[in-house]
Amino acid sequence: MKQYLSLFRIRFINGLQYRTAALAGLSTQFAWGFMEILAFSAFYRANPDAFPMEFAHLVSYVWIQEAFLALFMPYGVGGNIVETIVSGNISYDLARPMDLYSRWFFETIAERLSRTVLRCAPILLVAFILPPPFGMSLPSNFSQFLMFLVSVPTAAFAVTAYCLLDYMSAFYTMNRYNVIFVILADFLGGGYIPIPFFPEPFRKFAELLPFAAMQNMPLRIFSGDITGTDALRGIGLQVFWVAVMIICGKMLMKHSLKRVVTQGG
Repeated sequence: MKQYLSLFRIRFINGLQYRTAALAGLSTQFAWGFMEILAFSAFYRANPDAFPMEFAHLVSYVWIQEAFLALFMPYGVGGNIVETIVSGNISYDLARPMDLYSRWFFETIAERLSRTVLRCAPILLVAFILPPPFGMSLPSNFSQFLMFLVSVPTAAFAVTAYCLLDYMSAFYTMNRYNVIFVILADFLGGGYIPIPFFPEPFRKFAELLPFAAMQNMPLRIFSGDITGTDALRGIGLQVFWVAVMIICGKMLMKHSLKRVVTQGG
């Protein structure tokens, strides 16, 4: 475990060097957050009773989503892993006495976390000082906040495990970008609109999929849309899908490495 923690620390520190990129990302996230809230505000003013979430809950959902975007987004991270597979440089990684899946997992988590650390504090600060109804509010009680703190890393593990499955598809497609993986995770995980806004039969189905174990759960717990035993069941479902995707990822890695050919060897 020490070697993987060392890799985590190295990749995390390296990710903290890109401060200019973080500032550029901040401006985009502020613009998108304001635009999304204002767009929803127009609909809510027309008929607030027609929506499944209170507007205050939706505002908190959007700001937390923007603050932790780098941790939850199913894109923008892991390009070096895919490039390693496509270019054939994976042969160097295979020569190292390390489990390749675990190495990629720790490196990806570190990269996500470093980007989040650089961006989340300014977004949260601005979101808290904004006047109502556009400002973010804290969870209603401490137990709700604790469940959010448990749900956040679990969601990050779920996103990373899912993305590693995406990256390993390059063993078979030799394609650097599998857009369908990103679109599915972002849409069905509540990236475009929260899952409660889906039509009722489809919503119940979407809440059981692994995508609901990603950003959907911590965002809805923090905003207060999911509380109590429903939140606990949601965290349990997160843990289940994390375990399933990690097991599937390790099995796919084992199968892929048996068939991998680099430089004709």
